[in-house]
Amino acid sequence: MNLLHGDCLKLLPTLAEQSFDLVVTSPPYNLGIAYSSFKDTAPRDEFIDWCKSWSAELKRVMADDASFFLNIGASPANPLLPHQLILALTDGPEPLFVLQNTFHWIKSITVETRQSEFLSVGHFKPINSKRYVNDCHEYVFHLTKTGDIALDRRAAGVPYQDKSNIARWGHTDGVDKRCRGNNWFIPYDTIVSRAKERPHPATFPIALVEQCIRIHGKGKATRLIDPFLGIGTSAIAAQRQNLAGFTGIELDLGYLETARLRLDEEHTLL
Repeated sequence: MNLLHGDCLKLLPTLAEQSFDLVVTSPPYNLGIAYSSFKDTAPRDEFIDWCKSWSAELKRVMADDASFFLNIGASPANPLLPHQLILALTDGPEPLFVLQNTFHWIKSITVETRQSEFLSVGHFKPINSKRYVNDCHEYVFHLTKTGDIALDRRAAGVPYQDKSNIARWGHTDGVDKRCRGNNWFIPYDTIVSRAKERPHPATFPIALVEQCIRIHGKGKATRLIDPFLGIGTSAIAAQRQNLAGFTGIELDLGYLETARLRLDEEHTLL
């Protein structure tokens, strides 16, 4: 585990070219979230330019067949941010990346069963509004250098509901697992105390990072980087998956210390 304290724009240039197979990260969303050491209220153009700068450095350290999973959310009053950012990274005469897949991270969902029963699972922050509905999802953009990177779709897949499809379709190879698709229901873990268990205003679940590791398909040989480590969620996922290498960068020393503590606690459980 290589956990670095500092600004990713200063630290990324010190890392070797093409030294990582996978990027999974969630940068500040520029939606006014109260981080400890980062002002999340920059003008939109300034924020987009900043994202392009660190994304260019990520591209330099990514192997040619690497995947970059970029998690970003919006707010009901600010819905265009994810789309503006992804256009900035993929459009224009010299785009940084190709958008290969768009995944929807579903945090909470209600499903009506065939018996007309309602099943609600997951967690979300309710909105008290007459104009907007509760926001129960975020985006995970899958970016690559060329747009033609092979994935291990079944590694992140699900069993067939209708088992007759296993024999019916030749592409199954007799395996009871199919591609999950681009809707990923991954709820937050239930916690008792946010201050103690999740002392960060914007985290993603460990399982979300593990899903990205699986679908990229390099297994334990994966070298993962997260330039916005926060309290270490991606580092814990890398440790659980026993990856070949992990580098995390975090500007806030308090968050970084929390990440180290979480890793130590996780190690004692393995």
